[in-house]
Formats: sequence, C-alpha cells, structure tokens
Amino acid sequence: MSDPGKGSSASAAAPAPGSDTYKGWLFKWTNYLKGYQRRWFVLSNGLLSYYRTQAEMAHTCRGTINLATAHIDTEDACNIVLSSGGRTYHLKASTEVERQRWVTALELAKAKAIRMMNDQSDDSGEEEPTSQSDRSELQGTLKILVSKLDDLSTCNDLIAKHGAALQRSLSELEGLKVPVEGGEKIKAVNERATLFRITSNAMINACRDFLDLAETHSRRWQRALQYEREQRTHLEETIEQLAKQHNSLERAWREAPTLVSTTPSAPTANKGGSERLHKEEASDEDGDTEYFDAMEDSPAFITVTATENTQQRRSQSNLSGASGGQPNDWNQDNNMSPGHKDVSAKELQPCRQRRTRVPDKPNYSLNLWSIMKNCIGKELSKIPMPVNFNEPLSMLQRLSEDLEYHELLDKAARCDSSLEQMCLVAAFSVSSYSTTIHRTAKPFNPLLGETYELDRREEFGYRSLCEQVSHHPPAAAHHVISQRGWTLWQEITIASKFRGKYLSIMPLGAIHLHFHSSGNHYVWRKVTSTVHNIIVGKLWIDQSGDIEIVNQRTKETCQLKFSPYSYFSRDVPRKVTGVVADSGGQAHYVLSGTWDDKIESAKILQSSRGGSGSEGKQKTVYQTLSPKLLWKKYPLPDNAENMYFFSALALTLNEQEDAVGVTDSRLRPDQRLMEDGRWDEANSEKQRLEEKQRAVRRRREADASDALDEGKEYEGYQPLWFHQRRDSVTGETNFVYKGGYWEAKERQDWSMCSNIF
Repeated sequence: MSDPGKGSSASAAAPAPGSDTYKGWLFKWTNYLKGYQRRWFVLSNGLLSYYRTQAEMAHTCRGTINLATAHIDTEDACNIVLSSGGRTYHLKASTEVERQRWVTALELAKAKAIRMMNDQSDDSGEEEPTSQSDRSELQGTLKILVSKLDDLSTCNDLIAKHGAALQRSLSELEGLKVPVEGGEKIKAVNERATLFRITSNAMINACRDFLDLAETHSRRWQRALQYEREQRTHLEETIEQLAKQHNSLERAWREAPTLVSTTPSAPTANKGGSERLHKEEASDEDGDTEYFDAMEDSPAFITVTATENTQQRRSQSNLSGASGGQPNDWNQDNNMSPGHKDVSAKELQPCRQRRTRVPDKPNYSLNLWSIMKNCIGKELSKIPMPVNFNEPLSMLQRLSEDLEYHELLDKAARCDSSLEQMCLVAAFSVSSYSTTIHRTAKPFNPLLGETYELDRREEFGYRSLCEQVSHHPPAAAHHVISQRGWTLWQEITIASKFRGKYLSIMPLGAIHLHFHSSGNHYVWRKVTSTVHNIIVGKLWIDQSGDIEIVNQRTKETCQLKFSPYSYFSRDVPRKVTGVVADSGGQAHYVLSGTWDDKIESAKILQSSRGGSGSEGKQKTVYQTLSPKLLWKKYPLPDNAENMYFFSALALTLNEQEDAVGVTDSRLRPDQRLMEDGRWDEANSEKQRLEEKQRAVRRRREADASDALDEGKEYEGYQPLWFHQRRDSVTGETNFVYKGGYWEAKERQDWSMCSNIF
C-alpha cells in the first residue's frame, strides 16, 4: 500500500521526544486516488491521533491507534508503518531525521503505555493516572511543601515562646516602682519585642513562600484536571457522533439495497450488513476513505492447476481458483473428506443421546452506550459486564469447542506422510475459528479454580479437561488425550482491549499436538480476533494475522495467512492461504479456503519464480494437482439464530451431567440462570460470585502480607489439576496436566476442591 513514489511529504517541527506530548505534521496514505494527505498528528498518553488541521483538535479526531498493542516498522528512509488490531497506518515524514524523531517518540510512548498497562490495579481495573516522570515530579513537589510546612511549624513554636516571654516582661514592667529597675526592664522588653518582630517576619515570609508555591501548583493541577475532563468529554462526544454517523449510514444503506446487489463481489444476503458495515469501519475520515489494497495481504505465490489436457489455468491461491478440481484423497481406501466421513459409523455406535437445543435467547433491551463510554482503553476482563453481553458458556467451554472437528486429528494420526499430516493439522487449526463467524457474544470469565470436562471417550475416543489457573491475567490450561493416537495441550491467556469502535482479542500462548505413533510434535499459536461495530450497527467478527505451525521432530513448517477483510478487495472474504514446506524450505502443498467454510489442499508438482506484482514483489508460481477437500464446516442446527448461533457441539457443552467435578462450569449458577432466560437473577448471581472471588483474593493477599512480615514463604494459589513446567520446545513456563482428575471422578472424591460457587 505504501509506495515511496506516491506524493511528496513534509513534516512540521515537533517537540523533543521524551515529553508527554509529541505533535507534528506527517503525510498519511489514504487511497490510490488521493495518495498521501497532510495530517496533524498528536502523540499523547500512549495514543497516536490525527486530524486534518490543528484546529480540528478541538472537535473532531479522524483516527486513533493505541501504541501499547501496535507494531512499529519502517519501510525506507522516510516511511513509518503502524499496525494494530487489523488496522494499518502508512505514514511519511519529510526527512530521515524527522522520521527518526517520530520513531523514537513512538517507541518511548509504546514502552510507557505497556508499563502503564502492566501496572493496572487488580481491584479497580483503572489505569495508572501518572507516569514515572510525573510521579517523580509530584514527589519532589510534596517534599518541598512538607519542608515549608516544617518551617511554618518551627516559626509558630518560636512565636509562642517569645510571645509568652514578652507577656511576662510586660507584667513585670507594670509592677515596677524603682526608676532604675524600670529602665532595665524596659530594655529587656524592647529586646524581646525585637525578637518577636524578627520571628514574626520570618513566619510571614515562610507563609508567603508556602502560599505562592501552593497557588502555583494548584493552578497547574487545576489546568491538568480541566484538560483531562475536556479530553474525556471530547472523547465521549466523538464516539457519540461516530455512533450517529454509523446509524445514519445504516439507514441510508437500507433505503438503497440494490447498490449492494449490483456490486461484483457483494456478499450474500444474510451477511450483507456486516460486510457493508466493514466498509464503513475502514474509513476514519469523511472525505479520505482508507483503502485496504487487495495486494497488500495477498499471498506471495500464484497457483497453476494442471488439467488432464495439460493446459494450464492461472488462478489466485484462493477458494474460487481451486473449486474446479474434484476432491481426491491421498489414500485410495479413504477418499472422503474428514468433514463428511464415518457418518454412518457414528450413527451405528451406541452412545448417549445429547440435547439438540437450548432455550431461546430473550430479547432484552440494554443501554449499551451508558456502559461502553466508561470502558474505553480498559482490559475487557476487568470491566463489570452484565450477562446481556454474554452467551451461556464459559471461556473454558469455548476452549473445548476447538475439538468440534477432532476427526481431522484422528485422520492425521493414521497418516504415513508427515507432510500430509501437516496439512490436516493446519486444517484443524483453521477449523477452530469456524464457530466464531456469528458468535459475537462474550463468554463468561471463569472463576479461579473453575474447571470443565468434556468426556467423549465412548463416542469419539477423547477426554478433555480445562482449568482456570490464573485470574489476573486470566489464563486457562487445557489437556486432551485421545485413544485414537494423539494428545493436545495448551495454556491460553486472553489479552483484550476495547478501542471504542472495535474490540481486539489477542490469545497468547502456544498449542501443542503430539502424535503417539510417529512422535511428531506440532506447535502453533492463534491469530488476533477483532469484533467490529461495538457501539452501533450489526456486530461482526474478523480473524487476521499469521500462524506458523512447526513439526518439532522433522522441522517441517506450514505458514498460514488470515487476510483481514476489506470491502474493496476482490478476494473471497475471510480468506486463508498457506504453504506446507519441508525442513529445507521446499514447498510441497498449497492450502486455500476460508476460515468460516472450508479448506482445500493441492499438491505442488513444480515451482518457478513469476513476474512482479503491483508492488514490485516477485511471486512464486506453483503448478499443482487438482485441489482436494480437507475440511468442510458443519451446517448450523435449525433455529440457531435464536440459540446464540451455537453449533451442534456447543448446544451440548452446558448440558447437565452426573459425576462431574464440583467446580465444573455446568454447575455455575449465573450461567445456568442465563441459559434458562432468567437474566435479572443471573446478573445478581454474577455479582455475588465476583464479590466472593474478590473476598477470597483479599484474604489470600492478607495471608501473603502476614507471611512476609513474619519472614515466612507464602506459596500462593496453586491450581489443582495443572502445574507449571518449563516447556522443552518453546522454552516457556506454562501449566501442564499433572493427572488425578479422572481418577478422582471414578472415586467421586472431590474433597480437595474449593467451594467457588
């Protein structure tokens, strides 16, 4: 998107980096029609905002990016690239020196913002009001004020002392009868009066200094407080204005629906609202629409499918380019895709009949703005949310929902080729996002020590256990073992931020998958999820980022790219592309599809270097066989739109089961009340549980403080079924299953569990 040849650039002089606020002119890339446009940028409190002019600072902010989660990069001598939450800003300074000043200021502000975010209070959830430099200055001022106050106290003591002496002298003077003695007493009175006058003058001067200093800093603090109030009011008005604009655009679109249907790449009818609103989301300015160029996130390769008559057909590596082929598996004895195989076998297996529906979601109204306007910039896990924003599942149950397409791993365990196995593992990693396309509601934050078991050994051969091992930051450990030849484990910490227009959800932690027979050990991480239209409009979710899957035994890799959605792109929405390569970097398979529908793979016959793309980047051309289907999403159950868009597996996750642990999510009362449609009672119960958890944490902190005072070691909270170990592969310290849960279930002995509900 960023081309050094587009437009000229200039930048105004800005304050020296290191100060709290950094301002100046930069050129910002808008689109191919207008190129770079001159904008006034303001860096303050870890936020980089921009305006068309300096005068706009009083009323209209055109866009803001939080540096705490932003990635800062430099393309050439004058360019700066900022990316965060699926949004990218391409900026240009006038000179390399000016660019370096901005980069220094941005890096310092980012480090400062990260420190402030890490120092957030567990109790209040509010960010620190002052930085380290501000605190140092405040402490220095307080020391000066305390010193002046000590001077005043000393002067007060001296005045009292000399005043009493003067009073005694005057009393003695009144009783004198001898003139000679009177002269001596009068002399003594004069001396004491002089001392009193000197002390009083010192007192007055000290008072004046104290008053001047207090007034000076008082005015400064009042101005700072007034500025913060104005900034808060301005932010609220800006977001409210944005909400009204979105609402107006939504009404305008409803009045002209034919405009969408005539667009060549228009989305389907049931998704039109979300696609259209994404177009609005892509714009920060009234007249300067930000275009996400389709080539920016396109794969650095092109596939050419070899047909029977040896004629070659060029296509981009996406679903439409691969749809002409017929699915053919690697093995002749198993030519059905994992998404559709063994259906009859499953039906023949005697297994428990599980529920196929939950109570319909009530239609309760809620003043969203009154809650959201006070939550900007805060951790989602520290915002007290009513159940109106939730779905009746916990985060532990959502984590277990990744196993919906477990049959991909069952099939991968039977693969003789590690490269073919890698393709199925990649399809499994993508399939976990398929349930999120309509699932914009927030799952319940698990209580510390809460667990969730998913025992499907009789039906599908696996057992799954999750436990909430940390509350701040929220972290969950997950362990799955299958009788069909694989074990999966992960520790996931969710970092999330509300940005005003969208919510970024960043899962942290590695996912491990081990196949018993081959010893292949795969490791990968999740991508960032972004929920758009938080204030006004239809909520919709997008996945963006890269996944690198590594086979630790063979060093084979798979690079997957989740392209962020752009209304202006000609590509298939929610596109995923990838390449499977051996340890030497030679590509063997191309993967393509979408994270909400299906993934296909095509075996590479040969590769060559192709021509340059629109940005001058040389692309690799892969000649492949016809693609085959690896994974296909199951259709949603009937009436899913009234049941939180739950999949068939999700409908069963909160079903009551006997013999589960006493800390199991199925037994959580507020979640159960919400599922039953009793939301008012659920909100009250949710507040009770959260307050109970806070009380337990305060007691634990008090015990730790007492132990510290007594010089004893305090172990702190320890999870029941997981313990921390250093991972030999990643080098990270994370929680792994230590055993004992399923044995305790067989004995029905839960005496070791805490009463968290």
